[in-house]
Amino acid sequence: MKKLSYFLTILAISTQILYAQDNANWKYKQGKIVTPWAEKVSAANPHPEYPRPQLIRKNWQNINGLWNYSIVPQSAGKTKPASFEGKILVPFAVESALSGVGRTVGKDSVLWYNRTVDFAPKLKDQRVLLHFGAVDWKCEVFVNGKPAGSHQGGYDPFSFDITDLLVKKKQQEISVKVWDPSSDGPQPRGKQIKNPHAIWYTPVTGIWQTVWLETVPTSHITSVLPVPDIDKQIVDISLKVEGAKEGDKVKVVAFDGTTKVAEQEAAPNANIALSVPNAKLWSPDSPFLYDLTVTITRNGKVIDEAKSYFAMRKIAMQPDQNGIQRMTLNNKFLFHYGPLDQGWWPDGLYTAPNDEALKFDIVKTKEMGFNMIRKHVKVEPARWYRYCDELGMLVWQDMPSGDMGNNWEQRPGITGNETDRDRTPESEKIFKDEWKAIMDANRFFPSIVIWVPFNEAWGQFKTEEITKWTMQYDSSRLVNSASGGNFHPVGHIIDMHNYPEPVMPRPDLFGAKQIIVLGEFGGLGLPVTGHTWQQKDNWGYQSFKTQEELYNRYEGMIKKFEPLIRKGLSAAVYTQTTDVEIETNGLMTYDRKVIKFPEAKLKAIHQPIYNPEFVKMR
Repeated sequence: MKKLSYFLTILAISTQILYAQDNANWKYKQGKIVTPWAEKVSAANPHPEYPRPQLIRKNWQNINGLWNYSIVPQSAGKTKPASFEGKILVPFAVESALSGVGRTVGKDSVLWYNRTVDFAPKLKDQRVLLHFGAVDWKCEVFVNGKPAGSHQGGYDPFSFDITDLLVKKKQQEISVKVWDPSSDGPQPRGKQIKNPHAIWYTPVTGIWQTVWLETVPTSHITSVLPVPDIDKQIVDISLKVEGAKEGDKVKVVAFDGTTKVAEQEAAPNANIALSVPNAKLWSPDSPFLYDLTVTITRNGKVIDEAKSYFAMRKIAMQPDQNGIQRMTLNNKFLFHYGPLDQGWWPDGLYTAPNDEALKFDIVKTKEMGFNMIRKHVKVEPARWYRYCDELGMLVWQDMPSGDMGNNWEQRPGITGNETDRDRTPESEKIFKDEWKAIMDANRFFPSIVIWVPFNEAWGQFKTEEITKWTMQYDSSRLVNSASGGNFHPVGHIIDMHNYPEPVMPRPDLFGAKQIIVLGEFGGLGLPVTGHTWQQKDNWGYQSFKTQEELYNRYEGMIKKFEPLIRKGLSAAVYTQTTDVEIETNGLMTYDRKVIKFPEAKLKAIHQPIYNPEFVKMR
């Protein structure tokens, strides 16, 4: 027995030495532009931050880092490969430079991941959960050679209870099999395409958000969902508890800094209405967040505890003095203005190089004087939304598009005259399941104020059914049924796209029962030498040669907003935050090294469009 113990110790030390050598030898794949943060990425500890800010516990372990990988034909990929091709840096997609691989996969192949994790379970009255922030698209997970579970959906987090699959020795083996048909499948995929060009970008396959282990009590909190009501001065908190026993109690305590604001106790899985009198309201100018502590107690003993937070804010539709529907925040009209934000990175594709980079775009958007971001056909990691909550950035959240039909590569017309397309029952179910999962994962965040199920008729189907379901499922937010797509007398918003000039839909469309917004405009391009994805054939809706020309054209557009707002416009979205691949119409270059518009000058010309005197409410 002593010899075996000695052998296992030597094996563990050897493994650690080899892993350290792999970390030291790792380098991102060269060939394209990269962000300033690429050199800061460490193979030993990529994205080390706690990944779930809406429900925080102390007992967790990040297992990002170098994993083994192989890309094999789908016909031969049913079982884990006997050997692997090399190392991939998780959580960066295999096509990205920061993965260290930079290869495509496609519908005819599968991607396998494998690694061993130093994790010695102490399982008395505890369970071990294996969490994935996001895996695109369909995956199967194995722990110590046994199935842990499967999942399909590229944009929502998921987890498996792996307690019963763990072995007593310190090292645990985790394997993941991924299949992603990219643009050859009906699944939501946003702007991904197997042959990138124009406004369509490099595919993203596999793990692209943090992978982590969490040890929880057998009885534990699984979710917290605060829904504020500023008119009643309460926040309704819905809690879900796994493994509760008769007699257990759940206690929720709200804090303003260190000052206790409210406290209430109830049975597990019950809704709790906390009174928040004289609440500090959340807004872009004052993004105040209350802290929450949630505990499960049994016979007076704390069984589980987690930290969370909430904001008191109200997004609504209300008529102005002329009967035009307006978007209001906390019962006051607020014009929403912000960029189309696609969340792509030249080195990480869907994944920001590090947490500093993840926050950077939001900070710059705020400094430029925008108060809103439209997150375009992509979903971000939870920490991105937390930063929007902290910084006071309104978010319009798109559903990633998919199953776009035969002519999707040519931008569909955006006049509102199209008809909903037919999708197979399988395709419809994939969309509905993932849309619900995305909402479930992100409806916690107060910064999200609008859901956008469809964009520009890209796969748009059963619009009235999908919109009504979305409105019913989350009545605390507004729903923009189809940004620039097929117009229907359903949902809170009519959303027109127009390039490059700012315009607006007719205020009397569908009987003036919906809010009028300009969901996309602008697209002014400026390729900056040394900071483009490719050397030539870069693209913008209207291109310029100097920053001065670009700024003057943009300033002229902003001056057109006042009369539009007075006539009924409630929001506008400028294309876009950054250049993306061959698109050069960003406020910043794709590598984030050049900001094309001086932040202070932009903020100065934006401030007048938020003038509340433009609109008088009833």
